[in-house]
Amino acid sequence: MSILTVKNMNHGFGDRAIFEDVSFRLLKGEHVGLIGANGEGKSTFMNIITGKLMPDEGKIEWSNRVRVGYMDQHAQLQKGESIRDVLRGAFKYLFDLEIEMLAITDKMAEATPEELEKLLEDMGTIQDLLDNNGFYVIDAKVEEVARGLGLNDVGLDKDVTDLSGGQRTKVLLAKLLLENPDILLLDEPTNYLDEVHIEWLKRYLQNYENAFILISHDISFLNSVINLVYHVDNRQLNRYVGSYDDFQRIYEARKKQLEQAYERQQAEIAKLEDFVARNKANVATTGMAKARQKKLDKIDRIELAQEKPKPTFNFKEARTSGKMIFETKDLVIGYGSPLSKPLNLYLERGKKVALVGANGLGKTTLLKSLMGEIRALSGEVELGDYQYIGYFEQEIKDANYNTCIEEFWQDFPGYTQYEVRSALAKCGLTTKHIESKIMVLSGGEASKVRLCKILNRETNILILDEPTNHLDVDAKEELKRALKAYKGTILMVCHEPEFYQDIVTDIWNCEEWTTKIV
Repeated sequence: MSILTVKNMNHGFGDRAIFEDVSFRLLKGEHVGLIGANGEGKSTFMNIITGKLMPDEGKIEWSNRVRVGYMDQHAQLQKGESIRDVLRGAFKYLFDLEIEMLAITDKMAEATPEELEKLLEDMGTIQDLLDNNGFYVIDAKVEEVARGLGLNDVGLDKDVTDLSGGQRTKVLLAKLLLENPDILLLDEPTNYLDEVHIEWLKRYLQNYENAFILISHDISFLNSVINLVYHVDNRQLNRYVGSYDDFQRIYEARKKQLEQAYERQQAEIAKLEDFVARNKANVATTGMAKARQKKLDKIDRIELAQEKPKPTFNFKEARTSGKMIFETKDLVIGYGSPLSKPLNLYLERGKKVALVGANGLGKTTLLKSLMGEIRALSGEVELGDYQYIGYFEQEIKDANYNTCIEEFWQDFPGYTQYEVRSALAKCGLTTKHIESKIMVLSGGEASKVRLCKILNRETNILILDEPTNHLDVDAKEELKRALKAYKGTILMVCHEPEFYQDIVTDIWNCEEWTTKIV
């Protein structure tokens, strides 16, 4: 039985078509990977099936009484709410039942015998619902899931607006799992999660009995949890059975078959057109020319999909820096309370270092402390000479109303419009993207704009905080190639071993320095 059915759906933004005549079915137990390049419409599809967006045409039909849980990468958390408040919010429907039951007890005092019988019956029904749904062990459930995702270390009474990106993601994920929905909709859930908790989520999804739809660019994660792929490409949604690797093999084979069929058809068309052109004016052969023309007119012409612009990342390198990049002496980082033991670190020119460890240990804080953006609690940082730094920030919280062109021009006012467009296009952005406001771009497209600014500045040190978040497969592969080729120094925070292991010379585990229990 179909849980979700999408029929003949069309959708677009302005003059840009996102989906054309798309149909989709989700059956019980299907574990779907929704994949595609940045900006193809994956998050838009999620917003349409959850009712946040109305399609221009078509039908979205859910089966009756299905509880849907949506992990939205852009969900808002309210200031003043603690982590515990948000997690307990997963059981709002049970708290509402408790309120209803208390209202019944108030009515009992003045009820007639007939009314009392009805009220007792209603109360018994509610009591059964509360018992069967674990109402009286809610706090234990909250503690259990919070512990599993590492939120107990953060502190369940902490205000959710004071959390890091990784901690915030864990809160949203924990709430979703506590809701225990019939269907999970997950939009890049591994972004900002550390390796330990990605493994935890992987095991959870492997054992998940119901259906889910997952958006992710982490191929090893996809391969381990899905049994079906829907590929968003050229306004279409195509279904493939199996893992991501199975999809890739079938997709490449189909693409090659289509290209061969296209070439054969083009050769046949050229031959027919040549015959018609040579013979239509000749009285003796005009009949044959007309017959060939009819054949030409009836050919159902194969169209090859337009190739997506693939990004090309080449970092501009500045003059060589001094031999020492930085040295710390008893450096203690944090906001008010210390996040680290006194650190004595030394980074030499040409080294490429990955900072790893659980979220909330201060990896981003360390980067900002080294650059002087955050004042250290104590200790010193000594920087070397001739440093030209390119910094990729993990989160940009403020809404950006600039177009891509305006955003780039602010940093490079000397570039001509042609040079600006060319630089952005090299990063895999189309004309439509380049002319759009940053705030309407997907996370991956916005990341490419930020990377573009670093690529066009001469650097000898790259400080990268989760640079792979939101990037599609092609962009990640190209960034990996460019970082391997980079002759300068790299200090990078990343939660994907498959990405950083071939790049770095050293791995620094922040769990060895933390003041927290991990």
